Amino acid sequence: MRTTVLLVEEPGGDFTFAEVELDEPRDDEVLVRVVATGLCHTDLTVPTMLPAEMMPTVMGHEGTGVVEAVGSAVTGIAVGDHVVMSFRSCRECEPCRAGDVGYCDQSLLLNYMGMRADGSTTMKRAGEAQPGQTVFGSFFGQSSFARHALAYADNCVVVDKALDLTRLAPFACGFQTGAGTVLNLLQPKPTDSVVVFGAGAVGLAAVAAARGLDVETVIAVDPLPSRREIAESYGATALDPTQEGAEPVEQRVKALTGGGASYAIDTTALPGVVLQAQHALRPKGMLVALGLGAPEYTIDAIDLLQSGKVIRSSVEGEADPLVTIPELLALRAAGKLDVDRLVATYPFDRIADAVADSAAGRVVKPVLVW
Repeated sequence: MRTTVLLVEEPGGDFTFAEVELDEPRDDEVLVRVVATGLCHTDLTVPTMLPAEMMPTVMGHEGTGVVEAVGSAVTGIAVGDHVVMSFRSCRECEPCRAGDVGYCDQSLLLNYMGMRADGSTTMKRAGEAQPGQTVFGSFFGQSSFARHALAYADNCVVVDKALDLTRLAPFACGFQTGAGTVLNLLQPKPTDSVVVFGAGAVGLAAVAAARGLDVETVIAVDPLPSRREIAESYGATALDPTQEGAEPVEQRVKALTGGGASYAIDTTALPGVVLQAQHALRPKGMLVALGLGAPEYTIDAIDLLQSGKVIRSSVEGEADPLVTIPELLALRAAGKLDVDRLVATYPFDRIADAVADSAAGRVVKPVLVW
C-alpha cells in the first residue's frame, strides 16, 4: 500500500516527507494506521550514527494508532483495536524467557537494523523521485514517523478505545523508561530519597512516579527554570546546577537528604553530571544511567570502592511493554502518575518546530499528530 512517511535521507539529515510503498502485513505482522507518535531524543541521535548504506530511513518508536489489518499468526489483536507500539523482543531467548525482554539477544536486530529479522525491508520509495529505492525502517519494529506502520504482537499493547492516543504515545518509551526505572528497578520506600539529573520527559516521568509512591524526598536537578517549575509542581525540590555562588550540587543534595540520596537517576549523558550523581549518593546508594550520548563516563573509583555504591544502566526501565504499559496506564487513571501535563502536540508537518521547542526547553514531550 502507498503511505506517507518522514524520511531521513542522509546521516544527520533533516526529516522530509515522502511517499513509499509499504508491504502488506505478513503472517506475524500488524498494520497500524498511526494517530500520534512521540518525538524522542533517540529519534534524533540514531540517524547521526547510521552509515549512509542504511539510508534513507524512517524513525519513530513511540507510535499509537488503530489496527487496520492483522496477520494470520497474530493472536490477541484485532482490526479496530487501539494500540501503543513499543520496542520489540523475540520472546524466545533466555533473557526474554526470564522476563528481561529489554535485554533480548535479538534486540539490536529487531529494533535498530532497519529491516525485518530475515533481512528483508518493508518499504520502497514511491512517486517520481527514485521510485523503487529501498527505504529502511522497522525502527523498534514500527517506524511510526509515518501514516501507517507495520508492527508485531510482541510490541503492540492494546488499550482502551476511550483513551486519547495522543497522550499515550510517550508511554511507549520515554515515560516507560523514566517511570519504569523507579517502579520496576528502584522500588523506593517513602522514607528513601531520589534525585533525578535532567528534568526532561524521562526525568520528569521518574519524578512523577516517585511522588506517586509517596517518596518524601524527591529532588530534580536541571538548569531550565521551566523544567524546575514542573518538578516543583509534583512536590519535588528543584535545584539549579548553574546557580552562582551556590554550593556544588552534590553538597546541596547531601544537605537535603541527610548525607546522600538513596537513589540517583541520570538522563543527561553528560560525564560531569554523571560524576555529580555518583557523589550525591549515600553509601550503598544506586545510580542508574539512562541517557544516550557520551560514549564514556568518568567514575570516582576511590569513592566507589569505599562506599559500596552501585552504578548501572537500565534498558526501558526494566519494562515488558505488554505488562508495564497497562500498569502505568492504571496508575495514570488512579491519579498516581500525572504525566499528561508534559505532552505538547504538533502536526506532523511541524516536526522541525517540535525539535526546536524541545531543544530550547519550551516543551517537555512533543507528540506528533496526523
